[in-house]
Amino acid sequence: MTADLDHDLAELVEAATRLVVAHAKGDDHTVACAARDRDGRIITGLNVYHFTGGPCAELVTIGAAAAVGAYDLTAVVAVVAVGNDGRGVLPPCGRCRQVLLDHFPRIEVVVGTEGGLRAVPVRELLPYAYERVPDAAHPTDPTDPA
Repeated sequence: MTADLDHDLAELVEAATRLVVAHAKGDDHTVACAARDRDGRIITGLNVYHFTGGPCAELVTIGAAAAVGAYDLTAVVAVVAVGNDGRGVLPPCGRCRQVLLDHFPRIEVVVGTEGGLRAVPVRELLPYAYERVPDAAHPTDPTDPA
């Protein structure tokens, strides 16, 4: 962890690290994720490895957040994934980057850089991302911060 990572983000890294250290199990669960919602709640999840492409920790965390009514993972929050066996913070895979962008376009993601950990907007991880165009069946709410 770096000194310049603010307390809230450091708390997410710590939560994901505690989870992966406590519950990583063989090859089935090797990455934990933590996210914070607008109310300050920390939601966590573990990946579920499967040869068909089981869900990554980020996707499990999004589902866990929805299960407790935390649909507002927004710009003031971040998501972080931490690998088992001391691998530290991991960047999200391409699928997770796209899902995070689609559901939380203003979310920040904690990544490791040469200078240490930092939070970056998910858009920086997908500079030429595919973005859905809203249609009449799925209108967007201009007051929605996400």
